[in-house]
Amino acid sequence: MSQPTLTIDGLEAVYDALATAIDDAGPDKANLFLVKLALLNANALGDAQLFQQQISSALQDL
Repeated sequence: MSQPTLTIDGLEAVYDALATAIDDAGPDKANLFLVKLALLNANALGDAQLFQQQISSALQDL
């Protein structure tokens, strides 16, 4: 069973929402916001191993 993916338009909407939320959180709370968001999404995903793979992917080419 494959994971659902977003369209390019969906990814752009998510990017815009994330950028706005980071700005709204402010520089002092941006890291805390991102950790909370990651934990909420990991819980929604329901797969710790897949989440770890996503962490590894996100760390590539920073």
